[in-house]
Amino acid sequence: MTISNPLLLQNPIEKVDQIVPDNVVPAIKTIINENLQAIEQLVEQPDLDWPSLMLPLEKLENRLSKAWSPVSHLNSVCNSDELRAAYDEALADLTAYGTALGQHKGLFTATDKLYQSKEQLGLSDTQKHILKHELIGFKLSGLHLNEADQKTFASIQSRLAELSSKFEQNLMDATMSWTKQVSESDLAGLPETEMAMLKANAASRDMDGCLITLEIPSYLAIVTYADDRALREEVYSAYTTRASELGPDKGKFDNSEIMAELLTLKNQKAKLLGFKNYAELSVETKMAETPEQVLKFLQQLNQASQAQAKAEFAELKAFASENGVDDIQAWDVAYFSEKLKQKNYQISQSELRPYFPVDKVISGLFDITEHHFEVTFKKKAGVNVWHKDVKTFQILRNDQVIAEFYLDLYARGHKRGGAWMDDYQGRMRLSDDQMQIPVAYLTCNFAPPVDDAPALLTHDEVVTLFHEFGHGIHHMLTQVDELSASGISNVPWDAVELPSQFMENFCYEPEVISKLSEHYQTGDPLPQDKLDKLIAAKNFQSALMMVRQLEFALFDMKIHLNEPLSAAGIQQILDQTRDEVAVIKPPKFNRFQHGFSHIFAGGYSAGYYSYKWAEVLSADAYSLFEEEGVMNPDAGRKFRENILEKGGSAEPMDLFVAFRGRKPEVEPLLRHSGIKH
Repeated sequence: MTISNPLLLQNPIEKVDQIVPDNVVPAIKTIINENLQAIEQLVEQPDLDWPSLMLPLEKLENRLSKAWSPVSHLNSVCNSDELRAAYDEALADLTAYGTALGQHKGLFTATDKLYQSKEQLGLSDTQKHILKHELIGFKLSGLHLNEADQKTFASIQSRLAELSSKFEQNLMDATMSWTKQVSESDLAGLPETEMAMLKANAASRDMDGCLITLEIPSYLAIVTYADDRALREEVYSAYTTRASELGPDKGKFDNSEIMAELLTLKNQKAKLLGFKNYAELSVETKMAETPEQVLKFLQQLNQASQAQAKAEFAELKAFASENGVDDIQAWDVAYFSEKLKQKNYQISQSELRPYFPVDKVISGLFDITEHHFEVTFKKKAGVNVWHKDVKTFQILRNDQVIAEFYLDLYARGHKRGGAWMDDYQGRMRLSDDQMQIPVAYLTCNFAPPVDDAPALLTHDEVVTLFHEFGHGIHHMLTQVDELSASGISNVPWDAVELPSQFMENFCYEPEVISKLSEHYQTGDPLPQDKLDKLIAAKNFQSALMMVRQLEFALFDMKIHLNEPLSAAGIQQILDQTRDEVAVIKPPKFNRFQHGFSHIFAGGYSAGYYSYKWAEVLSADAYSLFEEEGVMNPDAGRKFRENILEKGGSAEPMDLFVAFRGRKPEVEPLLRHSGIKH
């Protein structure tokens, strides 16, 4: 039989340009049904060991994830109504399948039996670690519930998946629905690069003048640089009311009821499983031990940051007042912050752009990675991709390809905002002589190249690229042979940001910046005075940024600690959290929560604190490089061997201690952030 559905091939990504919405549901249903039949046979075996149970299970999981991954990815980067409908239908099947496996008594019994025989069978430490976490997974899937409760659990899981997808779709639709056509004369204050981007937005739609959208590069260009205060307010208002009951689309893509229902169902699920609330359930699989420990940690950082944050805001208010604005508003903050930064340090993100052409930045990023982690990079040609801007690369060690990745850097319509790393496949030993290598997607939303100029990055965007690449090398440099623990698999959520935030630190080191920067027209290096100012400005308003992130993390934890909340109740918790920690109070109409995809559509529910938790780990990890030398290859080797290569094969605290020789300390984070307390 000829296979006409690319998702049923051994390597669907190779035909990514041929995947159509009609392929999705039939392929996923076929693989799920075949997997279920195979699992029934596997668990009936009398004598179980790793090769007869876990390896075949991992191969089944591998096939399914390789079919679903391109679908999920295309839904984020080339969204269409047809693909969205197919994605939602297949997601429901996948959710039901995942729940069924989690409640499969035969599979649990077989896994438990294998775990109990771990010493006799001579299982490795990694294999024991995987089995231990598999058994926790059964508990969290409702295996021990009675039949009626299991059905309730399954229906909750199904509805949660549906709602999360709808939340993200509403946000994307709301982002795409608002535009504003203006003339160049309306955009006084915008630097040349930002102006060119907005002109290109208009040209791409056969319009005259400039087109403002709510995609991040466009939004930031206006609120950071536009002299027209009314225009800043209009764009800020449209952006911060997306997918809510307010704003230009009032209620059209409203996430209010979706948020409330998500929280209600998560709370029900937690109670079914024997937890007091969803926050307790969330930390069950994380480094943190209890929600109370998390709250204490966040409050400790808040206490250390408040005085400096207030001083930073007082300075900003005084500066705005000197420049004719006595009542500074949310839409003025980025604008006057940029002007104040220029005054204090004579440096702006926009004037740095010409020195960070994208190809030079990527070349420098590869250079750092090669130096520290003993790999090389090679561009891969002739690869089928989903958009002409996508590039593909191979990572090699000793001339052998050990990983591959797709780089999709630019903002465009029908593409989800933000930046992220996701995996197509993980490393896995398929047989004694066959290894599956990790393959990743690295996705950003930078302003694309305009006319003959290359894409030019702000330094902030360079930091974003390093962050996502840190996730990428965590996935791709793994040396774990078992799929369930290779790369980012089985890494607790509050440890997974360690490599990404660790990589950000290099972006402020002179010897690294020299590798990343040259003027795109002259080839000149970043002048010493600009370099000095960039480094001096690193911690500009860092306490304000710290308390803003703490506001998000505390809000997230509190709404998941409470009984189910209505949309009004969610707003009330956010208002209370802002009263507690926010130094800059947003206007009443701000509906930040309606676009908070991390917790309502992503995996960060009662886990947004993970960014700060992992930042403690990453700052302390990087302090070894500060002690031994930023380009010290021994420090790089230690990080590679103890963190990157180990993936999810052991407890993250044990891996950190093996790397650093002690448990992590908060002090390096506060020092790196320039927070004096």
